[in-house]
Amino acid sequence: MSHLPGPVAEPHIVSLGCRLNIAESETIRALVDGRDMVVVNSCAVTNTAVRQTRNAIRRARRDRPGAQIVVTGCAAQIDPAGFAAMPEVDRVIGNAEKLSAEAWQAYDPVVVGDIMQVRETAPHLGTGFAAHARAFVEVQNGCDHRCTFCAIPYGRGNSRSVPAGAVIDRIAGLVDAGHREVVLTGVDLTSYGPDLPGAPSLGLLVERILRHVPALERLRLSSLDSIEIDDRLFELITGEARIMPHVHLSFQAGDDMILKRMKRRHNRAQSVAAVARLKAARPEIAIGADLIAGFPTETEAMFANTLALIDDCDVVHAHIFPYSPRTGTPAARMPQVTADVRKARAALLRAAGERRRSAWLQGLVGTTQTVLVERPGDRGHSPHFAEIRFPLPVRTAVGRVASILITASDGKTLTGIPA
Repeated sequence: MSHLPGPVAEPHIVSLGCRLNIAESETIRALVDGRDMVVVNSCAVTNTAVRQTRNAIRRARRDRPGAQIVVTGCAAQIDPAGFAAMPEVDRVIGNAEKLSAEAWQAYDPVVVGDIMQVRETAPHLGTGFAAHARAFVEVQNGCDHRCTFCAIPYGRGNSRSVPAGAVIDRIAGLVDAGHREVVLTGVDLTSYGPDLPGAPSLGLLVERILRHVPALERLRLSSLDSIEIDDRLFELITGEARIMPHVHLSFQAGDDMILKRMKRRHNRAQSVAAVARLKAARPEIAIGADLIAGFPTETEAMFANTLALIDDCDVVHAHIFPYSPRTGTPAARMPQVTADVRKARAALLRAAGERRRSAWLQGLVGTTQTVLVERPGDRGHSPHFAEIRFPLPVRTAVGRVASILITASDGKTLTGIPA
């Protein structure tokens, strides 16, 4: 990322954190087109994420000394004054305001409103996804739940949904523009709908998308809350070939007491049962899960229950986070597990997840996978989101779906050749 000469340089967008941020970054890219600007779209899910945001800001100033540096996203929404005080930062824009053209045309150094007063959300205005083969479409934002460890509701506000018609129009436009795969994103995706007329569910939205956009080849769902997968959504995930067989579940822990102290709405048995039901109906489904290591009060026995969940739920896409105390959250006031124990437990969870993933990948050797080709054209992901490397022409392959014969695995990624 170097400074470009001349009066105007192309903007650079640094997108940190979730898939929702990736989707929103494409809207921002369209809104700031043609400006000498670096936009850091921040994340606040952990203290590490906030630290990475600050590092990205400092790096942007070093690499683009003449550019305007603007910070937005969850970290900026939660602590606008802290980011405005950084000498590298020119402007801070809030999470609601960042999707508004007016905010980018204004000159106020801080444009951050009360996110809790936002009642609506809308599909993004960006016309394409310049850096991604797949397109990300926001259908829901915010969260009405208050898990004791989480600061994200204070960065995103209360839950709100995009009307189905607007989502369908957005996806149809992306398909017309050449996208073969779309990912539905949200902060709490399975809470979609209660705020809309008729209270449609996520399952009903997915059903309508598949019916009204028949040219859409591949649909993915981002993180789901297993307790909110109703029968309609279950039937679609397990019975509709256009929905990719990759289900990422927001488990967070595998011990009932810790789940209760997290203020989660499911228990361990429900997690195991949800996965068993999914895989019984569609065995090729690959399970992903978020798991937190070292939550306050977690004993060795409690941690062992979470560790065992990786095998009990066949988790092959494990997203592991050492617990990070976020200021103002109830968990930050609970008796803390020491940092070295949190780190050690996270390492054990990652190792278990890697073992499970390695065995799963080895089992795919010899199969043929349909792969969405990603930049620079020598890689992509299978329907169940296994990463695959292969030789294909860069200029013609990106964005296409190719049939790849899997020839080897190194335990982390697969290697293949055109079938």
